Amino acid sequence: MLQPNPPIPYRADLETPDADEQVAIDDIKESMLYIIGKTHEDLGHAQRSVHAKSHALLEASVTVHPDLPAELRQGIFAEPGRIYPAIVRISTIPGDPLRDSVSLPRGLAIKLFDVEGVRLPGSEDDATQDFLFASAPAFAAPDAAGFAKNLKLISRTTDRVEWAKGALSWILRPIVKGLEAMGADAGALKAMGGYPETHPLGERYYTQVPLRFGDYVAKLDIVPRSESFRALTDLRIDLSEGPDILREEVAGVMTRFGGEWTLRAQLCRNLETQPIEDASVVWPEEDSPYLEIATIRVGPQTSWSEGRSRAVDDGLTFRPWRGVEVHRPLGNVMRARREVYPVAQQRRSELIGCPMHEPRTRPDLP
Repeated sequence: MLQPNPPIPYRADLETPDADEQVAIDDIKESMLYIIGKTHEDLGHAQRSVHAKSHALLEASVTVHPDLPAELRQGIFAEPGRIYPAIVRISTIPGDPLRDSVSLPRGLAIKLFDVEGVRLPGSEDDATQDFLFASAPAFAAPDAAGFAKNLKLISRTTDRVEWAKGALSWILRPIVKGLEAMGADAGALKAMGGYPETHPLGERYYTQVPLRFGDYVAKLDIVPRSESFRALTDLRIDLSEGPDILREEVAGVMTRFGGEWTLRAQLCRNLETQPIEDASVVWPEEDSPYLEIATIRVGPQTSWSEGRSRAVDDGLTFRPWRGVEVHRPLGNVMRARREVYPVAQQRRSELIGCPMHEPRTRPDLP
């Protein structure tokens, strides 16, 4: 069996900024502010511009695995057995909180507390580390310009006309299933409402875009670890059973069992097949497999409530640029996120009438 190439050392010139990035970034800001304003007009409440609807809001812990090899003993994962308190938020991607019959890609965000180290710009006073994941192995666009085009389309369909979106979703799901059975890429149709009726706790989630991993560069993923979660991987949910059926299905597992995920890292070993700037490229796992680095544990608990929603959905933000320098986000899309996420947060704070403050220790969720 061939041994994988050694990981490529991190260096600043791995990134190659484009001269026109700012134009795309400004377009993204405009679309995000439009979505926030539209949903506030419709609902009387300032939602996130993306990932508005949460399905689970969980107290968690992240434990670094012992005896990691040197190439994985990096950044905040350098200390064997280190345990970080955390909060996990599972969501659906759009900026309007639709009925679950509109089946769309999922996201998972995790915030670690008690994190030490040199901070990223804009995060100097924090003691947290945010990682953002989605249920596709790569980003839907190669760069910020593509991100801006996709978000502009989403912004123009942000409204409360759910019946049309639900009907489209019902039509697209079997088409997606057929395309994937033939080995075709159905990512665009999934984003339009054709996402499979999977259980959020049995999903695999990816950072999609790279980040610094101590001395190296990596993408991260999360996969079910406990039997309570692994048993859900191939389970299909009848999305017609209620507007919030995903929350209910998650609650049925979390109140009884809880569970665990494995956090893994895929090291960059070949810049030709694992580019830094093109976020749409899936890094081949045959060249660089995902390797276990930590366990995420969520004990039995209430997984969603109005009180938890106020505490997390309205009280916390998850941003890829909130963290430590040894996990600096990399690439075109991540540089755009550095500028646009604070703008969206500021607008939500203005509409809510209260600024959002980053806690230094994990709050107890209601």
